[in-house]
Order: sequence, then structure tokens, then C-alpha cells
Amino acid sequence: MQKPLGTDLRQNLADLNEMFGSSMDLYTKQLCIRGVRCAVCMFDGLSSTEKLWVILLDALSRPEGKEENGWQLYQHILYGTDIPAESGEIADFEELTRRLTAGMAVLLLDGSCKAIAFSTQSMQARSVQEPSGEGNIRGSREGFTDLLRINVSLLRRLVRRESFVIELLRAGERTNTEVVLCYDKAVARQELIDSVRQKLQRAKLPLLLDSGYLAPFLQKSGFGFFSEVGYTERPATACAKICEGKLVVLVNGSPFAMVLPYFFTEHFQSLDDYASKAYFCSFIRLLKYLAFALAVLLPGCFVCAVQYTPELLPPQLLYKIAAAERATPWPLFLEMVLVILLLEIIREAGLRLPKPIGHSVGLVAALIVGDAAVGASILSTPVLIIAALTSISTFVIPSLYEPVTVLRILFVFAGGMLGPAGIVALFVVMLFSICGMESFGFPYTSPLAPFGMGSVRDGVLRVSLKSLAKHPFEVSDLPGGEGQDAEP
Repeated sequence: MQKPLGTDLRQNLADLNEMFGSSMDLYTKQLCIRGVRCAVCMFDGLSSTEKLWVILLDALSRPEGKEENGWQLYQHILYGTDIPAESGEIADFEELTRRLTAGMAVLLLDGSCKAIAFSTQSMQARSVQEPSGEGNIRGSREGFTDLLRINVSLLRRLVRRESFVIELLRAGERTNTEVVLCYDKAVARQELIDSVRQKLQRAKLPLLLDSGYLAPFLQKSGFGFFSEVGYTERPATACAKICEGKLVVLVNGSPFAMVLPYFFTEHFQSLDDYASKAYFCSFIRLLKYLAFALAVLLPGCFVCAVQYTPELLPPQLLYKIAAAERATPWPLFLEMVLVILLLEIIREAGLRLPKPIGHSVGLVAALIVGDAAVGASILSTPVLIIAALTSISTFVIPSLYEPVTVLRILFVFAGGMLGPAGIVALFVVMLFSICGMESFGFPYTSPLAPFGMGSVRDGVLRVSLKSLAKHPFEVSDLPGGEGQDAEP
């Protein structure tokens, strides 16, 4: 139950100190303003005392009279002065804690059961920089940072419409983290907004440190290789998604914005697609789909062809593969799995190590795996080439790295143990899995399937921007999404 603030200043300070214990960063200072005993409370490092004194003391230290009690002073500060105090009232300790942990300074007054908050935030945050995970040639170089208020301002600066709505929610029982739901109410479906809002409110998490923590609570239950939500580090990309009628979720402390709903075709699109010629954009998208097929199918098909259908390979290539495999102690199937796992270990080592050391991991891997292992006849050259080609293909679509890596290993097992039948069966299962998925009521394969004009205008291929501008893409144009995901 929420404990309300009392009229006794000493009791309020005692309750506040009891709540936070002996926290060294809790700053409290008692003072007298216009004849009324008051106390200023803030957290050191989140709030600035300099800003507070400039806002408060300069105006209230003038001898314009005295108030009879704290309630009159409360009314005078809010309605009788030009001091920029926060409009929302603070009547209980729960709201008082929220304001303090948000970096605000709170003024408690003796004789008043309500407190006043001042925006004196002075939180250190990473500056707005170009994101490292989403490279582009043209367009904005700005990326989301860790502080929620900065991220919201970046979006507000791009989406300058009165219909752009930013809702503040909270999640995480122990962290009480701020979550922001952003959408354009003029183009976003109300059923989708209500569904996502309800799921965010019902998400029961002990702590929330990243937007990815919310994904399991927003998606439908059940196992799936592909995710129904997407992520972006670029405000420009989030702005484009909002203008399409989608929703964007921002979490305080996370530079990754969550996009809802998210479709399979969006993994193969980027901002550069709309800053280049239509024919070149279409060519790049086809290359990305080809890279996805190579990353998933090539190792398994290679093992299957060598072991079960060698007659499909050219004789010269087959002789070289047979000679290389004869010199290694491993079966081809086991060797391919070993190389794939080894490459994943190298990638993880380079990712987790400090950057000055991480660059040397690639050099060590090239010397040991690429040269020494082949020279010692531990690994064969064809297997290394196939594994390296699939790894490079995976980097073309980084947002699909997780499902592609697992599917690649599964196809190697299917091709090595079951042959062509295993490859075909697993491919059908993967295809049915993608086609059977829904993202918040919309087909996951939209706009490719069900097939429509959107598939021709901006699907695998793209028409000119003049044609796209005549009828911009909106999620509301797609079939589905009529509240299937809404909670009762």
C-alpha cells in the first residue's frame, strides 16, 4: 500500500531515511524559506545542486513576506511564482522515490502533505554517436544512447506531428525501469496499440536492463527460430517505422529500440535502400537473400553432396575434395561441425575480449586455423573455405545471426546423417515455420505473402521513390492485425 506523505517534516525525513537506509548518495538539507521549515532531497550524481539553487533560492530568498504554514508556501511556489516546478503532485513516498531516482530534486515542506519536484537532472550519459551495429553509407549518423530522455528527444525531433504519442510505463519489480511506448495514433491501429500496452503492463520481471527482456512477454508463446520483434539503434530507422504505423518501445538504459510488429523481409532492408537507385537497391536485396541461403544451406548441402550424391560435383572438384579428405583424420560431417563450432568460438572470443586484445584474435585464428591446421592435415582446405564463406554471408544479415547459426548446424546434421531427404525435410520445416508465424496478428511474411501490391512495390525488389511516394506503405494496409493479440 502506498504510504502518504505527512504534514510533519521531521517524520517525513525520518521515513525517507528509513527507506533508503544509510545511502551515501542521498543528499538532504534543511532550510527555512519565507518562514517555513523545508528540506531539499536529491541523489548526488543524478541531480545538480547548482541548478536547484539557481531555480529556487534566488526567487524565494527575496523578502516579499512570510507564509503562515507549509501549505500556503506550497500553493505560492506552484501558482504564485514563475519557478519552473514540475506540475505533477507528490503525495506519497512511492511517487517521491520515482522523482528522486529520475534525477529530480524534491522540496518537502513542514505543514504540507504534498512535495514539489524540480527538474535539476545532471546525469552523466554516453553522447550521441554513430551506432556500431548498423552501418550505412548515407543518412543520419545519430544513434540511440543509454539515457531515455535523450532517446525520446531524438525521436521527437524527427517525428514533428501532433499525432505522435509517447506513453510512459514502468516494468521491473526491483528496478522500476521506465519504458516508453511511441507511436503515431493517426496511422497505427488502435487494436495493436491496446494489445502492446496491455502486454507491457502485464510483463512481470524482477529487473529490466534491456529492451530484449520484454520480447518474450510481447511475442506469442511457443518455440520459434525467428523473432517477431526487431531492434534498431538508429532514430532515423525508428522514425521510419513509426511513420509506417508501427510501434517503437524504448527502455531506459538501453540503446536498442524495439520495433513492433517486425516482418521477415525487414531483415534484408536498410536505410541505404531508399537513398540509392531502385535497380541497385533491388540488386543488393537479392544479394542479401542469396547470402541468407548460402549461410543456412551451403555447409549442409556440401556435406550431403560429397557423401551421398558425389556424381553432382564436377570430377576435378571431387578429386580435390577426396584428396584433401584422405589426408585428414576426421570424417567430412564431423569436420564441418568442428570448423563451424571453432569459428563461433573465435567470434565469441573476439566479441567479449577488450578491443585492443580482440583484434589479435582474428590474426591468431588465421595463423592457427587457416595455416597451421591445414599444414598439419588436421583440417581440409575445402571445408575451411565453405565454413568461411558461410560466415561471411552471415555478416551480410547481422539481425539474423542467431537463427542462421543454429539452422546451419542443423542442416549439417540433416545432410550428413539423412542425406538429401534430411535437407529437403528440414528446409520444408523451416519454410513452414516462417510462413506460419504471425507478428501481432500480421503475417510474418508480409508483404510477400499474402501476395499484394506491396510485394511488387517494396518487397524483394523496390520501385522508384516517386512510385512509392504516391502511396506510402502502412501497416494498416496489410491483412490481419485485427486485435488477435489483444488480451481480454
